[in-house]
Amino acid sequence: MTGAAASVLDEIVAAALLPERDRRGHKGTFGRVVAVAGSLDYAGAALMAGAAAARTGSGLVTLCVPASLQPVIAGRVPELITHGLAETAPFEIDAVGAAADIAEQAQDALLVGPGLAATRASFRLVAALLRHDGVPAVVDAGGLSALADSPGWWSRLARPLVVTPHPGEFARLGRQAGASDAERHAAAVGAAADWGVVVVLKGARTVIAAPDGRELVADFEVPALGTGGSGDVLSGVIVSLVGQGLDPFEAAALGVYLHARAGADISAQLGDAGLMATDLLPAIPRVRHHLASVRERSRHLGFHAPGGEL
Repeated sequence: MTGAAASVLDEIVAAALLPERDRRGHKGTFGRVVAVAGSLDYAGAALMAGAAAARTGSGLVTLCVPASLQPVIAGRVPELITHGLAETAPFEIDAVGAAADIAEQAQDALLVGPGLAATRASFRLVAALLRHDGVPAVVDAGGLSALADSPGWWSRLARPLVVTPHPGEFARLGRQAGASDAERHAAAVGAAADWGVVVVLKGARTVIAAPDGRELVADFEVPALGTGGSGDVLSGVIVSLVGQGLDPFEAAALGVYLHARAGADISAQLGDAGLMATDLLPAIPRVRHHLASVRERSRHLGFHAPGGEL
C-alpha cells in the first residue's frame, strides 16, 4: 500500500459506471448469464444468485445445476432457465461432461460457485472451467473453496476473473484481511496484483481492487447484510453487470454499490437485523433506477462524474 487514501465508491462514481440501456434492445442484447451453482443442501443459493442477475437487468439467466437437482429448482423462479449437468451418481457432477456442456451454452458472463457442493468432482469442474478460455467469470462460495484446494490456481487462469471472498474465505485462499480499514485495503490490493484478478473483499467498507491498480472502497457499514444468502445475491448482481458489458472491475464496483445501497435502504426501514437476502431482490432495480436519475442530472448540469475517470 502506498499510503494514499483509497477512492470512495459513492453514488456519483457508481452512476458513472451504470451501463447504457438500449431503447431498442431485447433479451438477447442485455446479457446472457450462465451460473454454475447449487447442491441439494444449498439449492436456494443458486436461485438467489440467478434472481439477482435477473433483477440487475440480465436478458437471460441460465442455472446449470446437477441433473438430480434440476427438478427441485425448475420453475421456483419462473424467469430463470435451468439446465441439468451430467452426473456420475445422484447429485454428483461429472466434471468432464459438465465442463464441455457448460462451454457450449451461449453466455456473456459466467458465475461459478453459489451453493456448489464442496466435493472432488465440483473442484475438478471449477478448475476445468477456469482453465478454459472464455467470457469473464465471477467466483464465489463453493468456487472459492475449489480455488483454495488448488495451490497456485491464479497461474492457470485462462479468462478474466472476479473473486468475492469474505475474510474467512480470503484466509482459506492464503491471505489475511486484517482488522483495520488500512489492513483490509492493503490486503485486497496486494492479492489483486499477485493473483491477476479483481478482488472484492467483502464486509463493512468492502474493498474492490483490480490487478492494474484501480481500487475503490464502498463507504457502507450495514450489519443487516450479515445474513445467509447476501453474498449469493451480490455475486449475481456482479455477474449480471459483466454480462451487460462492463469490465470486471467496473462490474464489481457497481455491483457492490447496488447491493450495499439496497441493504442500507432496507435497513432504514427494518433496523440493523431481520433483513433476508431475498429482500434485496426488489430493492436492487430501485437503486439502479435512482443511479440512472443521478447520471442524467449530472449530464444536465454539464459536469463529468469522477467515476468516468476509472
